[in-house]
Amino acid sequence: MKEYNFIRKGVLNCLVAAFIFFSGLQNANAKEIIISAAVSLSNAFKEIAIIYETKHPTDKILFNFGASGGLLQQIEQGAPVDIFASADEETMDQAEKKSLIVKQSRKDFAYNSLVLIVPIHSVLHIQNLDDLLQPSIQKIAVGQPKIVPAGKYAQNLLQKSQLWDKIQTKLIIGQNVRQVLNYVARDEVNVGFVYYSDAVLLSDKVKIIQDFSLNHSIRYPIALVKQKTENKNAQEFIDFVLSFEGQKILVKYGFASVPH
Repeated sequence: MKEYNFIRKGVLNCLVAAFIFFSGLQNANAKEIIISAAVSLSNAFKEIAIIYETKHPTDKILFNFGASGGLLQQIEQGAPVDIFASADEETMDQAEKKSLIVKQSRKDFAYNSLVLIVPIHSVLHIQNLDDLLQPSIQKIAVGQPKIVPAGKYAQNLLQKSQLWDKIQTKLIIGQNVRQVLNYVARDEVNVGFVYYSDAVLLSDKVKIIQDFSLNHSIRYPIALVKQKTENKNAQEFIDFVLSFEGQKILVKYGFASVPH
């Protein structure tokens, strides 16, 4: 009996050792893919990552979400990033001019539109942008134009209508588009400028009263970030985002797909 227990113990020890060995091999082969992405992509990209990781079990997706301009600054300062996904073309253009991305990897992967939203129970009647001057509208939330693409789009729109300077005292500045969305959802401001994809996430708390780019003219680009050591797995994630399955998830979260 003692001999049997000894043999059984030895077999168990071998199995445990083998498990640790193969687990170590799997961890050694695991490759992290670090993605800096516009905060408006957070819900869609998190779901895309879950499905991607099931198809690529040795890859681990790590996200850094924020305002596109802020993310660009981080990359410029040397932050370890494999992929950059911006909410506008201008920010990606800057990354390309500064040779921070692999130019040939750059692709547009989604469309979006700028919308004006109000709290779900708001009774405001806004037929055109000039209505933002009415006394009943005291707080207008926009993203910080210097770093938030949605804020930049809103500023350009209001400047063209010669309203930007006139509403300065009403502006509430958000550090990213989701902060603006939450201001409106919590009824802390009268109106806010966000992306369509953000507004549909909280359709029970906010409502869209104007859509300023019905043709989904706002493009989202994605690209590999230049690194000393190339992460070959990163391109596979970009390919998945561009695939039918990845595009289907983006559409689910309010984006329009980009034909390739």
